[in-house]
Amino acid sequence: MKGKEGESSEGIAWELRPGGMLVQTRSDVAGGPGGPLVKIRVSRGSCQHEVSIPSQTTFGELKKVLTPETGLEPQEQRLLFRGKEKDDDERLHMAGVKDMSKVVLLEDPASKERKLEQTKRDQGMLRACEAVALVRAEVDKLAVKVSTLEATVHAGTKAADKEFVVLTELLMVQLLKLDSIEAEGEAKMQRKFEVHRIQNFVETLDLLKARNSNPFGNSSNAVSVTTQWETFESGLGT
Repeated sequence: MKGKEGESSEGIAWELRPGGMLVQTRSDVAGGPGGPLVKIRVSRGSCQHEVSIPSQTTFGELKKVLTPETGLEPQEQRLLFRGKEKDDDERLHMAGVKDMSKVVLLEDPASKERKLEQTKRDQGMLRACEAVALVRAEVDKLAVKVSTLEATVHAGTKAADKEFVVLTELLMVQLLKLDSIEAEGEAKMQRKFEVHRIQNFVETLDLLKARNSNPFGNSSNAVSVTTQWETFESGLGT
């Protein structure tokens, strides 16, 4: 029994092929270019995901669909169906995946190990940055004292030699703290900056001490800064 032209009473669409053969249209058979939609249950540990996807989709394409859901890039995923890992170019319907079939998702062990190593590095960098920040806070306090002493000397007021010695020793203590910090990346750059900062303060104190001892002399010509930084340059200044 016929309804509208090209359709049966059941609503099935037909098409006329060359040679006069009447066949059911491909779109109704396949449900679209990728086949009919199937709902797949994807299990990852205690997490369950449901995705609707054309049956002729490849497992590699399924991985791309799962990326927003799982946070795993396609190359970090391993998909198992009926206990066997599936290749990226294998199609769902050819593997026997049907509506409400269950697919198991595992994270690639190598990827998991890389993430673990990256987490350790990130935690190490965070600890190093925090350690450098503590040193920076102490150096900031000492910087105020250096500035005060500098103003005193430039004003022509004689300061006790002990003040120069104590400040220099306190700065060297902070330099040794920096030397004990293992740092990479951004933390290493921060440490290097603080090392140079301390070195500049120590050299300033050497100049101020010389001027304080001979306020009427030409300290710029008479002073020879003898502080040696080679010990620290090998590990901190590079």
